[in-house]
Amino acid sequence: MCRFVVVTRQLRPTGGTVQTDIDPRSLIGRKAFDRNGAKIGTIDEVYLDDATGEPEWAAVRTGLFSRDAFVPLEPSEMVGDSLRIPYDRKLIKDAPDFGVGRHLSPEQELQLYHHYRLDISSPVSDSPSAAGESDFGRIAGADD
Repeated sequence: MCRFVVVTRQLRPTGGTVQTDIDPRSLIGRKAFDRNGAKIGTIDEVYLDDATGEPEWAAVRTGLFSRDAFVPLEPSEMVGDSLRIPYDRKLIKDAPDFGVGRHLSPEQELQLYHHYRLDISSPVSDSPSAAGESDFGRIAGADD
């Protein structure tokens, strides 16, 4: 599960990072580009993993009258002042639409993992130690 967190420049650090050195608060308002350099839109929100507190997804506003598209932060990287998402613009814009401003359910997050063909092979376990070791373990269906 990912909880919705509007991360703004006024909030304290959330304890997580997109890469090893990027504060997720600094992502809000940044431009996002696909792997070919085509502009996707502007980052509106950041979503944190419930189990780890790490930023996992960003909602990117794809246009003035368009919806927000969820993009994974893990394979993305900061290039200058923008976020480079290693997927084609069409794939990003075709991501499942769950709306923004709400908690992502485990099922919704699983749909995003499948859409982006991200590895979801982390072991699932109900044990507290395994849940802390895996970014996706509790998302994959373990009861909270």
